[in-house]
Amino acid sequence: MSAASRPSVSLPERFSLYLDLIRFNRPAGWLVLVWPTLVALWVASGGFPGWHLLIVFVLGTFLMRSAGCCINDIADRKFDKHVKRTANRPITTGKISVFEAAMVGVVLALVSLGLVLTTRWEAVAWSVPAVLFTILYPFTKRFFAMPQAFLGIAFNFGVLIAFAAVQGTVPLTAWLLWLANMFMVLAYDTEYAMVDRDDDLKIGMKTSAITLGRFDVAAIMGFFGLCLALTITAIAPQRLGWPWWAGVAVAVGQMVWHYSLIRTRTREGCFTAFSKSHWIGVALFAGVVLGYAVR
Repeated sequence: MSAASRPSVSLPERFSLYLDLIRFNRPAGWLVLVWPTLVALWVASGGFPGWHLLIVFVLGTFLMRSAGCCINDIADRKFDKHVKRTANRPITTGKISVFEAAMVGVVLALVSLGLVLTTRWEAVAWSVPAVLFTILYPFTKRFFAMPQAFLGIAFNFGVLIAFAAVQGTVPLTAWLLWLANMFMVLAYDTEYAMVDRDDDLKIGMKTSAITLGRFDVAAIMGFFGLCLALTITAIAPQRLGWPWWAGVAVAVGQMVWHYSLIRTRTREGCFTAFSKSHWIGVALFAGVVLGYAVR
């Protein structure tokens, strides 16, 4: 839709469209990112990291995920109209132009960069590849059989940046948590991809749900298991006691619940599993916070 033919809207309506663009009313997408990042921040700091870093990483995670939504919708605008779940997105319907969406994304990314600039230069350096991978991810769905793996790389830079901001380096513990959350992304985003599998097959989009085929549910549970094993390996040396293990137990219970939701592969069950997946991160984060508090 050209600028001339696009209907004019009031400023509040335009703002509402921007909120829709960044999925403001669907917070699951950024909550799945913020909890692993905060776990890394607590572990890197050996406890509460201070209000400055806490605010930087919570806001930065929200802003970069929002910028990623803008990039994703620009890249997928010709595909989204063929998918039930995405057909009414603002760019797809022409209510927001590609240029507008790009400018919103740029502004959000710059504000996020400004936040990181208040920390250490090492954190700023790690932010550069994070932005590059965020930009590249939407295009991997055209040619890469498991784009969710690429998404995991993009999403998990917050873990590395947290360690860089606190310690000025990225130790083995950081990489273990990064890899753990790579598997977490593979798990919950494959659940998400299962929702759109029929539509994606029609338009030729590549996803892990399509690649894994009938092994999708087994693979998701395997990804959850690997995530948990690597997270435990990374955090066990911190000796956080019973609160940590209680958090792990709650996370395991949720993973079992996820299996009950996705085993029949219904759209509703798979979408519920994805939308509630951030609660696994909440359980692990709570275990870490309480563990340091009582240690």
